[in-house]
Amino acid sequence: MVQSRRRGGNYRCPRRAALPAAALLLFLLAAVALLYVSPPPVSDHPVLASSRRRRSAHALLNSSGGDSMEQPGRSEISRVPMNGSAVRDELWGSKLSSKFYGCSNSSSKFIDSNSTTQPDRYLMIVTSGGLNQQRTGIVDAVVAARILNASLVVPKLDQASFWKDSSNFSEIFDTDWFISSLSKDVKIVKQLPEIGGKLRAPHRMRVPRKCTERCYLNRVLPALLKKHVIRLTKFDYRLANRLQTDLQKLRCRVNYHALRFTAPIQEMGEKLIQRMRERSKYFIALHLRFEPDMLAFSGCYYGGGEKERRELGAIRKRWKGLHPNPEKGRRQGRCPLTPEEVGLMLRALGYSKDIHIYVASGEIYGGAKTLATLKAIFPNLHTKETISSKEELAPFSKYSSRMAALDFIVCDGSDAFVANNNGNMAKILAGRRRYFGHKRTIRPNAKRLYPLFLNKGNMSWDAFSSKVHMFQKGFMGEPKELRPGRGEFHENPSTCICERTDGKAKSQNDQVLDSSSDRGKAISEPAVPNYIGEELGESDDDEDAPAEKEVVDAEMDDDALVGPEDPELKQILSD
Repeated sequence: MVQSRRRGGNYRCPRRAALPAAALLLFLLAAVALLYVSPPPVSDHPVLASSRRRRSAHALLNSSGGDSMEQPGRSEISRVPMNGSAVRDELWGSKLSSKFYGCSNSSSKFIDSNSTTQPDRYLMIVTSGGLNQQRTGIVDAVVAARILNASLVVPKLDQASFWKDSSNFSEIFDTDWFISSLSKDVKIVKQLPEIGGKLRAPHRMRVPRKCTERCYLNRVLPALLKKHVIRLTKFDYRLANRLQTDLQKLRCRVNYHALRFTAPIQEMGEKLIQRMRERSKYFIALHLRFEPDMLAFSGCYYGGGEKERRELGAIRKRWKGLHPNPEKGRRQGRCPLTPEEVGLMLRALGYSKDIHIYVASGEIYGGAKTLATLKAIFPNLHTKETISSKEELAPFSKYSSRMAALDFIVCDGSDAFVANNNGNMAKILAGRRRYFGHKRTIRPNAKRLYPLFLNKGNMSWDAFSSKVHMFQKGFMGEPKELRPGRGEFHENPSTCICERTDGKAKSQNDQVLDSSSDRGKAISEPAVPNYIGEELGESDDDEDAPAEKEVVDAEMDDDALVGPEDPELKQILSD
C-alpha cells in the first residue's frame, strides 16, 4: 500500500507541475492562431476596408465638432460636417496677395494718340456672342486701332445671335467715360464722321483668330489705306494672346479701367452686393453654369435617364458634327460639376453651412430639384431674383446682357468666386480678380475631382476633404498660380501684375492711370520680338497674303454673319 501510494504520488505529481506549462503552451498556440485568422489591414481587404471606413466616417464626422447633416440623394458620404475650416482667413484670400498689385500704366515710349492717329483711318468692329465674349472683342478692338494708328468708332454689339439682345453699347457701358479715359491711347468717336466732305461706306472684312500685330499690318492696313474705313465682323478673339508689353498694358487699361457699366446697371449691382453683405460678412458667388444649352453642348450625362437624353439631345442638334462621349468628357474634366458636387467640394475646402452663396446662372436644368442637393449642403442660396423685387429688375430683365452684367458685378464684388466652367465670364473675372488683389477665385479641378467623387463612398470625410485640398492646389487663385503667358491673356494678365520690391503696401489708388505710380517689378512674360516670330493667326491662308485676297462680303448684313447656327457657337456658349 505504501508502494502503491508512492507510485500514485509519483504519477500525480508530474501532472500538477505540467498544468502551468500546458496553459502557457495553449496560450501561445492561441495567440499564433489569432495572428493567422485576424482580418488584414483596411488597405489590404477591399470589402472589409469599405465597411470599416464607412463606420469610421460616421464616428469621425459625429465627433468632428459641430453638428452634421444627412446627405440628400446619395448615401456614399452619408454625413457632411456643418462646421468649416479653423483657418477661416485662408478661405477668403491669399496671404501672398499683398505682395502683388495691378500695374497697367504705359511706358514713356508709348506715344500720345494725338501724335499717332492718322486723320483718314477709321476702324469699326462688330462684336460676337454674349456680354463677356463681346467684352473681349471691345478690349482687343482698342488695341487693334492703336496698331493701325486709326480712330475707333464705338463698337457695335451683337444683337442677332443666341441671346437676341437689342442693347447697344451706350445702354450697357458708360460711353463718355470709355472715350475720355482712353483719349491718350486711342482716339474714339461715337459715329463715323465724313471724310473729305462725304460719308464713306465701310469696307467689310474678317481677320483670322489670334491675329498678330504683323497680321494686322499685312492684312488690314493695306485695305485701310485704300478704303479709309474698315469694318471687322465677328470680332471675338481676333487678336494674338502675346503682344508687345505696352499693348498688353493697354488691354488692361481698357478691361479694368475704361469699361464701366452704365450708372443704372452699376447701382443695381451694388445694391445686390449690399444685400448679400447684410446677410453675411463674407459671401461666395457661384457661376454654376448648369443651363440646358451648356450641358447639351458639353455632351455630358448626369444620370437623368431617357428624359435627359431626349431633352439635351434635341438641343444638341443645333451643332452639326458634335459627337459627344459623356464618359470621356467627364474623365477629361470637360463637364461642369453637378450642384451637389460643387457643394461637397466647397464643404471639403472648409466653407461651413452658414455661408451665404449668390448663384449667378440662367435657367438651371432640372430647376429647384437640381438645386435641392446644393441647398441641402448650403441652405443660404440666393439669386438676383430672390434678393430684389420684380420692379427693381424690370429695366434689365428683358435684356440678357444687362442681367449678365448684374451677375458680373456681384461675382466681381464677392469674397470668393467659384467658376464651374472655364468660359468667358470665368476667365475675365479670374483675370480681373488677379489684377485687383488676387481675390479668392476657385476653379474646380474637374479632371482630378471626377474619380474622387466616384470613390467618395470608400473613404472617411477627413480623407475626402484632404484629397480635395490636394487636388485644388493651383486652382484657388493664388499669385503666380499660372505661368506668365499661359492661357488667355484676359484670364492671366501677367504683364499687368507687378510684385512689390519695397515691401510697402499699395492701395487700389495706385492702379490709376498715372505713370508715376508704377513701382515694382512686373511679372515677366516671354519676350515678343517686334513683328518677328510671333504666333500666327488661326487661318488657312498665309499670314502675309495680300489684302486683296481677304474675304469681303459687301452685301451681307453684319448680323447675318453671326447667326445662331454658326459653328463658332462654342465660344458663345462658353460665356
